[in-house]
Amino acid sequence: MKHKALLYLLAPFLLCCKPEVQSTDSLLSHLLPNASLIIKINNLSNFKSELKNSSFLEKTKGFGIHQDLENKLNGLQYLSTDAECLAAFYEVGKNNHEFVFTLKRNATSFSADSIGDRTVETLTYQNKNITKYTQGDQAVFSLLLDDVLHLSSSQILIENIARTPNPNTASGVLKRLYSTSAPSKSATIFVHLDEPSAMPSAQIKEGQDRTHSFSDWLSLDFSANSDQISLSGVALASDSTKNFINLFKGTSPLANKAQLFAPQNTQALVSYTFDDYSVFAKNQNEYLNRVKPTDSLFNTIEELGIIRVNNDKVVLLNSFGTESISEFLNNDKTGTSNYQGSEILSLKSKDFLTEGFNPLLTGFESNFCTILENTFVFSEKKEALQTVLSNYKSSATFGNTAAFKTAAETLANESSILFVSNASGVDYFAEKDLVPTVSDAFKASNFKDHTFAAQFVSDNGFSHANISIGKIAKTVTSKSVTPLFTLELDTDLAINPQFVKNHRTNKQEVVVQDQNNVLHLISTDGKVLWKKQLEGRIQGKIYQVDIYKNGRLQLAFCTSNEFMIVDRNGEDVPPFKMKYEGGNLNPLAVFDYEGRKDYRFVVTQGEKVFMYNNRGNIVDGFTYTRAQSPILSAPNHFRMGNKDYLVFQLEDKTLKILHRSGGDRIKVAEKIDFSDNGVFLYKNKFSVTNKKGVLHQIDTRGKLTSTNFNLSQDHGMYTTSKTLVFMDDNVLTIKGKKVELELGVYTQPKIFYIYDKIYVSVTDIQSQKIYLFDSQAKSIPNFPIFGNSLIDMVDMDNDKRLELVAKDQENSIIVYRIN
Repeated sequence: MKHKALLYLLAPFLLCCKPEVQSTDSLLSHLLPNASLIIKINNLSNFKSELKNSSFLEKTKGFGIHQDLENKLNGLQYLSTDAECLAAFYEVGKNNHEFVFTLKRNATSFSADSIGDRTVETLTYQNKNITKYTQGDQAVFSLLLDDVLHLSSSQILIENIARTPNPNTASGVLKRLYSTSAPSKSATIFVHLDEPSAMPSAQIKEGQDRTHSFSDWLSLDFSANSDQISLSGVALASDSTKNFINLFKGTSPLANKAQLFAPQNTQALVSYTFDDYSVFAKNQNEYLNRVKPTDSLFNTIEELGIIRVNNDKVVLLNSFGTESISEFLNNDKTGTSNYQGSEILSLKSKDFLTEGFNPLLTGFESNFCTILENTFVFSEKKEALQTVLSNYKSSATFGNTAAFKTAAETLANESSILFVSNASGVDYFAEKDLVPTVSDAFKASNFKDHTFAAQFVSDNGFSHANISIGKIAKTVTSKSVTPLFTLELDTDLAINPQFVKNHRTNKQEVVVQDQNNVLHLISTDGKVLWKKQLEGRIQGKIYQVDIYKNGRLQLAFCTSNEFMIVDRNGEDVPPFKMKYEGGNLNPLAVFDYEGRKDYRFVVTQGEKVFMYNNRGNIVDGFTYTRAQSPILSAPNHFRMGNKDYLVFQLEDKTLKILHRSGGDRIKVAEKIDFSDNGVFLYKNKFSVTNKKGVLHQIDTRGKLTSTNFNLSQDHGMYTTSKTLVFMDDNVLTIKGKKVELELGVYTQPKIFYIYDKIYVSVTDIQSQKIYLFDSQAKSIPNFPIFGNSLIDMVDMDNDKRLELVAKDQENSIIVYRIN
């Protein structure tokens, strides 16, 4: 059990550093021998983003190994590259690991000049120049050989590289794993488990059995989001080595069933399956270096399960035939008792299970047994079996818990080895098997909201590996609201986040800009897909358009001095990068008169009006190129019947309603002291409020009517064609129905029309509570929720469940799901 738990637990700790580097395939030949850990970084930007936004890794900052690696790698924060690189770790002194970064020179830059309080000196070793950068008590050594740059925290390692510049010592196993790693992942980790100096070995207590490793090499493709770390890859072991994974050589994995019998309060579960016990027994003899006939008693066993519950161990054997074991137990029993209709046997033979399944099962006495269907359940204490029975009869099993279900989402249906645990189980194994500095740090970090899982699936000559750490999903009930992810940016948000469609997956993603004017596109699982530096702040809404009419969507917007369109990858779409002298642009307006993607992009600046077509040319025939007064905001386009109406609000309190060519369609004689709520089309009338809370409406003949709702100057208004919503102080009015909320400072209301249903949202920016109501002014269950403001609402994954995106803190967004 130790092997599974340790491999699973230790892997994330080794990722808690802040690598800043990359490589190419040929870089493997430049590594020194006996690396205990190698990280191949495919995409530096994504890797850093995933590390930064992982809630689990954030909690491991108190771990000694995390702090040690982070300190040593801190000097590389000035390294920048778009290519791959290798980060290799070596033991230099007992339990001390130093790094070497290897990457191509022409694919990187090292901005040493930006390092404050640094010293730089040149060392000479075997006629080669080594540059030493020192900042505080941290040093980085740099060596350029041919076209390959090496950076290291150890002078010894860099001198070894200088002596053997191209050692090409990688084993055939490592080369094989390296060539099959997934380039689509941000990084791949290679752990040399058969190396005595390997990092995992350094975390195991002295005196623990280290005679056999789990495998020779373990290759794990890394990915992470705010709630989960996933590691998937391959474990390889040669036939000549006594590795734990070889116990399952020649067997096929089966569906695990231990979770169906484990109690709901199970701390940890390990399940081993094999389709042929005799093959396992043969492998077992080789592993234990013994000659022993196969025990026919276990010929029908398909699964060995080990359950840790209330710090007691329970063992189960799942069988496709019960006759031989039932006969053995009846002959071996010393007494029986009954519990909730099930018989519990007291047994005489205490070690027949450990003899039959060593090394999978050690240190266990089979004192009691009960039978559930075709499964035999053993325990050392009778109370443990009673716990199993009572939970099983009430269907309160581990397999039905949120912890197991969360883990199962990332795993295959069949396993040779399966390990699933909550924080309590991991605490137990850490204290039992790991050095105190690690086990104590793990307990202090409080991972009670996480589930831990590891899976190995035996295949032809290797094993597939899946390892995950995830936040336990809350139990889903009708209209429950659960956070999907929170993403923290480097600096505060400058604009509201909004959903945009990914035309490749048909799912919704999030786009947002920060205070440094960096535009971010964020995936459905909270990963930053790309960043784009802009010169200015985006004004208003970002539009999605299809200017080529081929189904590929672009983002269109105005900054303070530019009109831009960028593609799916954040690249500029020519000629749409237009600058305007003097800046001060209003938000962009996009019109699509006939719904045929013949867009009109309207940019307004002071009194000026620029209208462009899909090719970026000024539209001929549009005459309204200058207003008589500065334009207050983006113009609106409304369509009624077969007529188009272009509506402009001017600073001199004029409401201009034009036709397509720019001439007056409706003349509004009365001046209106506009509020900040904009113009809406409500019941076929152009509707706008003034600063005194009076609603002005203009029909298509130009007739103006006014209704005084006695609203405060800071009131909010939003409408659809048939729904009118006001927010005045703490009173929300939807279709005339009023809802009095807690006293606070509320945002303007927003209306979302999804699946023929209307939702109305307001946010109290003081208490940071988001409220959501239906069209009848009834609160949606489980609201309010937390957030600075609800910004946008969609069905993100096309699964009839709604997602909400909101500002969380000033520098982060949060995405919720309504189930």
